[in-house]
Amino acid sequence: MFAWSPSDMLSIDPNIICHRLHVNPSSKPVVQNKHNFAPTRVTIIEAEIDKFLSADFIEEVSYSEWLANVVLVAKQEKRKWRVCVDYTDLNKACLKDNFSLPAID
Repeated sequence: MFAWSPSDMLSIDPNIICHRLHVNPSSKPVVQNKHNFAPTRVTIIEAEIDKFLSADFIEEVSYSEWLANVVLVAKQEKRKWRVCVDYTDLNKACLKDNFSLPAID
């Protein structure tokens, strides 16, 4: 089967194809302090976010509290940046995988 988007797969149950995080129910959302970036970095972040939005890779959501920060990571190529999200607190709240990978050298 080939499909361009999830809307092309009408016969598949969403419970099968949807990804869900196994978050510990006793953990509460942690509010990270909001990061302020230099104006040059803000333009880089806005350009990357606009690419993601135009490709329908992400969608805008509104939360009452700030949950995670955007982090700029320098790529090995000169003057290139990667936009990432700081999921440190989410990683602490998620249950560990019972079938984790063995140590790989």
